[in-house]
Amino acid sequence: MKTLCNAALSIIFIGFSLVSCKEDDDYETIESAEKIKIDSVRIVNDTMAVMTVQGIRTYSTYASQCQGFYGYDYVHTGNFSRNVTAYKYQTDGSCSQTNHISANQINFSPQQTGTYTFKFWTGDNTWITKTIVVE
Repeated sequence: MKTLCNAALSIIFIGFSLVSCKEDDDYETIESAEKIKIDSVRIVNDTMAVMTVQGIRTYSTYASQCQGFYGYDYVHTGNFSRNVTAYKYQTDGSCSQTNHISANQINFSPQQTGTYTFKFWTGDNTWITKTIVVE
């Protein structure tokens, strides 16, 4: 019985070794992450209740299929002010150079009442400004 268990464990180990050495052709490495301009912003309700959640959508244009949304830099610049910058990734894959638009979302959940001002980076030193009143 002990010999049978050892043989089974050896076969399993060899199987995992072969799988882990397999080349994965679909894998692409992220080479860089950098700012990308936010082309437009969509806020459904400019007034909302405290302690609720509202999605804020941003739209950006990517220059190739090797680029995509990486994340946001969401900075509190005051009690009621936020600066939002989007970042894109660039992979090392072979991709077509066709533009595509990506929609991404921030979930805003205010903890206190007030008038919140959001500034979304559109390139250079320009911003799209949006206001949400929280009651």
